[in-house]
Amino acid sequence: MSAGGLVVRVSEGGPEIVLGRRNRQREGMRWTLPKGTPSAGESVEQTALREVEEETGLAVRIVEPVGSIQYSFVQGGARIDKTVHHFLMVPTGGSLTRHDHEFDEVRWVRLADAAHLLSYPTEREIVDRARPVIEAFLQRETA
Repeated sequence: MSAGGLVVRVSEGGPEIVLGRRNRQREGMRWTLPKGTPSAGESVEQTALREVEEETGLAVRIVEPVGSIQYSFVQGGARIDKTVHHFLMVPTGGSLTRHDHEFDEVRWVRLADAAHLLSYPTEREIVDRARPVIEAFLQRETA
C-alpha cells in the first residue's frame, strides 16, 4: 500500500497540479504523482501528507479522497500487487525547491497537460477521475 496526493492550485492559466520527474537508469525518465509507503503506525492520510511533503517540498492539507489505483510489478523475482490511495491536497507552505532526492525535478503543470506528461496509465486515470472533484473544489475556493 502507498498513499499520495494530487496537489492543486489556481494560476492565471487555470488549475495546476504538482508532478515529479525521476531519471532512473533502468526505467528512464518518468513523470509521476508524489506518493510513498507508510512508516510504522501511520494512517493512510498521515502517509500521504508526509510523502507529499518529502517528495515535493510543499506543506499540504488534505481536502478529500479522490480514489485509489491498483497495479502490479515484479521486484526481486516476486510479483507485487499494489494499491495507491490518492487525496486532493492544497499547499499551505513550503517550496518546490525543498523536494527530496526521490525526484530530480518537481514542478507545477497545468491540469490539462498532466495526462500528457504522466508516465503511467493508472496515474493518468486517477487524474482524469479526479478532474471533476478538483474543478468543483477550485470553483468553491475562488467563488
